[in-house]
Amino acid sequence: MRIDGQEESSNIEDRRGQRSRMPGGKGGGIIGLIILLVGAYYGVDLSGVVGTGDLSGSSAQTSTLDSQQEAHLRKLAGVTLGSTEKVWSSYFAQHNAQYKPTTMVLYTGGTSTACGTGQAAMGPFYCPGDQKIYLDLSFYEDMKNKLGAAGDAAFAYVIAHEVGHHIQNLTGTLPKIHQAQQNAQSQAQANALSVKLELQADCYAGIWAKNAKDQNIFEAGDAELAISAAESVGDDRLQKRSQGYAVPDSFTHGSSEQRMQWFQRGFNSGDINQCNTFAGTV
Repeated sequence: MRIDGQEESSNIEDRRGQRSRMPGGKGGGIIGLIILLVGAYYGVDLSGVVGTGDLSGSSAQTSTLDSQQEAHLRKLAGVTLGSTEKVWSSYFAQHNAQYKPTTMVLYTGGTSTACGTGQAAMGPFYCPGDQKIYLDLSFYEDMKNKLGAAGDAAFAYVIAHEVGHHIQNLTGTLPKIHQAQQNAQSQAQANALSVKLELQADCYAGIWAKNAKDQNIFEAGDAELAISAAESVGDDRLQKRSQGYAVPDSFTHGSSEQRMQWFQRGFNSGDINQCNTFAGTV
């Protein structure tokens, strides 16, 4: 990605280095369960990998990045968020509305949120309660070493996906699906709605990627890296890796193929109307 000289978002709250008030020891365990339950309550999973295998570890409590890596990722996050603001501000303006940007909170290990205690072990997440995205920059190392999704464009895709949840919140999709999940007749039905929510966020991330290419932020091969990242967090791939088999009824984010397809749909069309994963559902 071409990030030098690009405008960074000013909507970043930097909590790195602040002491987090988190009960317990290492990532996961009861804290992870609480975060999962909070996510279910708000109708959105709190990361692209929650519930699909243990991606946590003691390293989640302290940054594993050196100063140069951290500085680069901080800039990358700022440029990516700023780019999404241009994309979605334009969309809202076309519909005679003003875009209210999300704020990205950078933290290390754990931090308080309107959705409860956020923890790095759960990966990046969007909290509709305060309309903020929470990100520990060390997740980049998890993507590279545990998910096999390396590169700046892969990391940027994750951020754009979480911004997609913010768009869903602003447009009313998120609370609507949350209500539908509360009324679901089974957990499998509620999970299916979660999958549609996540795939739509992937499609929105694809729209951003198309614009990033048009803005000359994406370079040759970056789109492929983003698509590969979408594939790497498919429920089937993660479940097979953690337990040797996949259970489709338990999927909350969609299969690798689905995630790639919906990202590509947004990327190829650049049209939010092509991202209706809920057609005929609610």
